[in-house]
Amino acid sequence: MNFQQLRIIREAVQRNFNLTEVAAALFTSQSGVSKHILDLEDELGIELFVRKGKRLTGLTEPGKELVHIVERMLLDAKNIKHLAEQFANRDEGSLTIATTHTQARYALPQVVRRFKLAYPKVHLVLHQAGPAEINALLQSGEADIGIATEALDASNAFASFPFYDWHHMVVVPEGHALASNKRLTLGALAAHPLITYHVGYTGRERIDAAFAGAGLAPDVVMSALDADVVKTYVEVGLGVGIIASMAFDATRDAGLAAIDAAHLFPPNTTRIAVRRGHYLRGYAYRFIEECSAALTPAVVKGALDAE
Repeated sequence: MNFQQLRIIREAVQRNFNLTEVAAALFTSQSGVSKHILDLEDELGIELFVRKGKRLTGLTEPGKELVHIVERMLLDAKNIKHLAEQFANRDEGSLTIATTHTQARYALPQVVRRFKLAYPKVHLVLHQAGPAEINALLQSGEADIGIATEALDASNAFASFPFYDWHHMVVVPEGHALASNKRLTLGALAAHPLITYHVGYTGRERIDAAFAGAGLAPDVVMSALDADVVKTYVEVGLGVGIIASMAFDATRDAGLAAIDAAHLFPPNTTRIAVRRGHYLRGYAYRFIEECSAALTPAVVKGALDAE
């Protein structure tokens, strides 16, 4: 058994058992991939894959069990490399943060600034993605830290921590009829075409739930992945916007008026997550602590060690 065989097992699952894609991903030949699989099955004395002719179509029961072990072994192999880097070059390396556009644009700039002042030689990657992709990047080990409002507290594979709480607000063009409303209601809001986040992003579920709970079916004429797009189309008069409160700046967003909506929609919590078993360099703990002083290395390590 060797690591190339283990990588092939993992890639086969991730690429829906397409051996041509597996070979391309691992820079080898399809025949070499097939031989590695057969050699491993011969060594173990079991079939790992379900076959239809020469094609792989799925995993056998022992194959399904093996995949979990393979993922742990490959993760630990990567951890060994990170451990060596930690002690050889304590202040150098790379750190990948998987997060949404909203967090990267509005919540993280000062965190990143402080972190880069402390670790100027660390290459920081902000990988902007949706919640589901952030989850997958953490699962695969491609991201060290995930930051999002959705999806990060549902898996026991992660340790997740509250970053900060926030609420939604309504934005309209200056002079809009709603701007003079002293206390906005869901009914008044639903009377206008709405522009807000795409389903699954930035608290959209809570927005929909609030309207549904009031028996209202608002006309969402457009949805977007980030607040900048929402605000752009509010400016041109397409509708009334519902965005995260931290995404509005009175100076930067001249021409728009903000209306408090904290009483209309439930609060949201953005969370920080790391995968259990994923080795974090010392500076990764520093990044988390820059996000929240309460998240000391001891707190994070304690949560990672807890099952």
